[in-house]
Amino acid sequence: MYGLPADTIKKEFRTRMVPGNGLNPVYNEEPFLFRKVVLPDLAVLRIGVYEESGKLLGQRILPLDGLQAGYRHISLKTEANFPMALPMLFCNIELKIYVPDGFEDFMAMLSDPGGFSKGAEKQAETMKGLGIEQTDAKAEAKKKKEEEAKKEEWKPEPITIDTLKREKTYKMGKKQLKELDTMRKKHQKEKQTMQKNHCSAIEKLVKGKDKNALIQDANVKKVISEQTAQWSAMVEKHRKEEWEMLKTHTEVGRDEFKKLIEVVQASQVKQLQAKHDKDIKDMNANQAKVSVETAKEVMNDKALKTKGDKDRRLREKKEQNTKKFMQERKTVQIKQGREKEKLKVSHEKQVANLDKDIDATIEMYKNEAIQYDLSSKTEFYV
Repeated sequence: MYGLPADTIKKEFRTRMVPGNGLNPVYNEEPFLFRKVVLPDLAVLRIGVYEESGKLLGQRILPLDGLQAGYRHISLKTEANFPMALPMLFCNIELKIYVPDGFEDFMAMLSDPGGFSKGAEKQAETMKGLGIEQTDAKAEAKKKKEEEAKKEEWKPEPITIDTLKREKTYKMGKKQLKELDTMRKKHQKEKQTMQKNHCSAIEKLVKGKDKNALIQDANVKKVISEQTAQWSAMVEKHRKEEWEMLKTHTEVGRDEFKKLIEVVQASQVKQLQAKHDKDIKDMNANQAKVSVETAKEVMNDKALKTKGDKDRRLREKKEQNTKKFMQERKTVQIKQGREKEKLKVSHEKQVANLDKDIDATIEMYKNEAIQYDLSSKTEFYV
């Protein structure tokens, strides 16, 4: 056969010599099988008949797209392609549609829908008799596929102010907590001192006096009013100092949080890249394994008798695998590109949310101070 390089086959299909070459010799050999013709419109089939000495007795060149199936008489021609009167061959020609591996069931369904459905029903009954439900098998396969996809999906931890504060590299939090704790201890000490002074003043004032008289005593009322005003002023001062410190800490921490979020986001990008590299490495290893198994399968296929058949079959399998591998790589690249874009969008959103959270925290402290100014400031202790 001559045609495209993939269709060209030379000096491979030969019959054995017929001794004596009598009248109407029968070449009883295995059928010459051309498994796949890539471009039938371009391919031609050449048939040649030779003597024992190698001299050409006759030949015939037939376009492949003009062949007809069945038993046919093929008249021979000379080497110069002139017709010969008597010599001819009687051959059985079979033409079939090439079906790639994996599409046998699909082709059977198209060619014989009724027979295919009956065969499918018979197979289902057989599996049911063995205790295997097809629906269960399909559902289980679907569930397994979903679990694998879910397992492979990488979800980074959301980055918030709370998660940033838990990072080991975040040092400002300890310093700020120490400052806040020192101020609160100072405030507590001032409260205790004022309470002690107030209690001493009241004790001196009420010492030796009757309880009923104390209720009407103007000096006692005046001292209690002054002490309440002093206490309220001190509590107001403490609260405003604490709110002001918290606002300052939040504002100062903005730059620290931005630097920290960049480090954490870079770490997540690095983790995602490491996952992508591992996925590609695993995919390449699986593809190499498939290539080796395909070569072994072709070499051990007993239906392929000659080296040429095995080479063509191996070449065909390699082409199929190459297309499959390229599609797998393209799919992985698209998936990885989407994951990177998704992570990038997520990081941009996290940075924007960080600014919003800091602004909201500062605004909260301001609102608390405003509400305190508008509310009653009279406070006392018992």
